[in-house]
Parts: sequence; C-alpha cells; structure tokens
Amino acid sequence: MSPVSVGIVLVSHSRALAEAAEDLARRLIVAVDVPVETAAGLADGGLGTDPGAVVEAVERLTERCEGVLVLADLGSGIMSAEMALEMLDPALAERTRLSAAPFIEGLLGAYGAAGIGKDLQTVATEADGAAEAKRSQVAAF
Repeated sequence: MSPVSVGIVLVSHSRALAEAAEDLARRLIVAVDVPVETAAGLADGGLGTDPGAVVEAVERLTERCEGVLVLADLGSGIMSAEMALEMLDPALAERTRLSAAPFIEGLLGAYGAAGIGKDLQTVATEADGAAEAKRSQVAAF
C-alpha cells in the first residue's frame, strides 16, 4: 500500500479536460504525488463517458489505495459514475465515494488532502468544501 491512502478517478466527457485537470493539480500541488486515473472520453476519441471505463479506473486504484474518490464533470458523467459504482464488487464499492464537488476545485481539494495521507471521508469532505471556499471568495469581492 502506498503512503497515499486515497486515489482519485476523474470522469469527464473529454479526455483532454481530464488530463488538463490532472496536470493542473500536479503542477499546483507539487509536494505530493496522488494516484489519479481518468475515465474520460470515448474509445474512438469522441466526447462521452463510459461506466465500464470508470469501473476499470476504480479497480486499478483499489489495488494500491485504501479508498477512491470519484469526481465527475457533469450530467451523464455523473450518471456513468453512479452506474459504475453499482457495477463494482460490493467490497470495492464500500471503499469508493462519488463526490458532488465542482470538477476542478474539488480535484484540487481532494488532491491536497489525499496527498498528505487523509482518509477517504476527509478527502471527500475537502473536495465537497471546495465549492463553498469559492463562493466565499467571490462573495468577498
């Protein structure tokens, strides 16, 4: 088991978006290295999501992480993630959470928390709180 106990799955309609989001997190939070898997785009390179790809990404992470947080971009990405959680082996599903956090802000919150070894509940809470932090910042303007 790696020192990082939580990995992150990025579910997006666009592979480019998911890869750019991961790159942003890795560049902004350089002191840590969090396992991230993407389940993004369709096999033919088009836009879309695939529940099977989400399942595979979660399974890869559960081989090396105690927990997995799934972040989805929108709409059918969320539906694909929900379907994937239903398709998972129940023992793996228990170690996996789907976050309602905004894609980028949630990723940054989760990445930082996972990188310092926080548990799945704490990582999920950090991701979910990212929207409130942004609201507070905008409201202060």
